[in-house]
Amino acid sequence: MIILGYFVMCLIFGTTFLSIKVGIDAGFAPFFSAGIRFFIAGLLLFTWLVTRRKVRISLFLRGELALIGIGLTFGTFSTLYWAEQHITSGVAAVLSASGPIMIIFIQSFFLKKAPSGKSLIGCLIGMIGVSLLLLPSLTFEASIYWLLGCLVILLGEIFYASGTLYSKHVMERFAEIPPIALNAVQMMYGGAMLMVLSFFTEHPKFDSLFSINAAGSLFYLIVAGSMVGHSIYYWLVAKTNPVFPSTWLFVSPIIALILGSVLYQETITWSMGIGALTILMGIILVNADGLKMIISKRNLHKT
Repeated sequence: MIILGYFVMCLIFGTTFLSIKVGIDAGFAPFFSAGIRFFIAGLLLFTWLVTRRKVRISLFLRGELALIGIGLTFGTFSTLYWAEQHITSGVAAVLSASGPIMIIFIQSFFLKKAPSGKSLIGCLIGMIGVSLLLLPSLTFEASIYWLLGCLVILLGEIFYASGTLYSKHVMERFAEIPPIALNAVQMMYGGAMLMVLSFFTEHPKFDSLFSINAAGSLFYLIVAGSMVGHSIYYWLVAKTNPVFPSTWLFVSPIIALILGSVLYQETITWSMGIGALTILMGIILVNADGLKMIISKRNLHKT
């Protein structure tokens, strides 16, 4: 189930960068669209769990989940949505691939948890692979907003890494609560914060909701990107470790490449092929120890 969940999550998340870009290009205000996406997704999940008596409403009052919402939702996606006004979804995917390295950096320097040599080398190889994969399509313009967009996404990945590590700690404390419930509440908190930010910084054009691109983008991101994808991500963090699920950031450019080739007859260059293989090598190295553990557990269950 872990491997299946990982591949489903990668497939979903691999399409979200483009979906975000489609919505923004259709005139959807970045912070508002991000906020409504996560708040509605979290509310629907939480309501479903409460009606099925899987969780109590009092869970919403836990301050720990608000902190996770700041990291995993508010900090990560306020920066990503703002940046995609000024940079392409491909560049955003490349920069977002720094997430696993940020996690290892925080673990090493702040939590005093030294990473394995395989994990560190795997992350570096994965970053190189992402760069090779998208290098033919990247265009660098001398724009201050392009540069700010890149830096802002890197800042967002620090929020992402911090939220992932803290969420692992919280899930261990609330082991009796389904991870999907914790994810729903943190999304509601993060979404509400994004809408508050939008209130002070934006003037959303609600008529853009009636365009096919904006409405389709929002619907897809709410249902697939947030309700399904983020719930699987949270479940994988609970079942494995913070680094393993975050390596979807290395896989997403590969998925974008395949979709572009199949649906839009985009050319695949040698650089892209080498980059894809390099990414796979990085993922295998990062998760070598974890995969061994999963395989050994399966063998124990069989015997």
